Amino acid sequence: MSHQNEHTDALLKACLEGKSTAQMEIYNRYYKAMYNTAFRIVKDSAEAEDVMQESFLNAFTKLQTFKGDVTFGAWLKRIVINNSIYHYKKQQKTRSVQLDDVMYKVEDNDEVALNDNGYTELKAQKVMETMKSLKDNYRVSLTLHLIEGYDYEEISEIMNISYANCRTTISRAKESLRKKLTVNA
Repeated sequence: MSHQNEHTDALLKACLEGKSTAQMEIYNRYYKAMYNTAFRIVKDSAEAEDVMQESFLNAFTKLQTFKGDVTFGAWLKRIVINNSIYHYKKQQKTRSVQLDDVMYKVEDNDEVALNDNGYTELKAQKVMETMKSLKDNYRVSLTLHLIEGYDYEEISEIMNISYANCRTTISRAKESLRKKLTVNA
């Protein structure tokens, strides 16, 4: 067991005892990654912030159910992903079409910061932007697979679909992304 894991275990024990300083340390250690995970699914900064906060509350109130089968970070990320998908679906049901969603926003190239590896950064940015235009189930499945690193079995559980449906969805999502990228190239 690494020193980092031992320290996390000690913090989690302190959290179970109700120590707010330990909770704050856990929060500070994981909040950026959890916010990014939520944001990639819900596509709204304020909503992602809410999902992240709610997920930490869920994790701290249900900490006694954490078995340690996986790392705490993986357990917390699963909570964030589940909450994000729930909030996104709820948001889609109640959402009316907003003007911002209809208008296509074009940014000037000189607003994009180029670094030593500018071409790769622009290409990655284009892929991320194009992913936003995919159908919801394609975008979520690709995000979970390519960005979050989940395998087909885990994604099928998270999205509550069959394993075969998951593989087909990801395959079609990749093809749709490829087509959109070549059209916009």
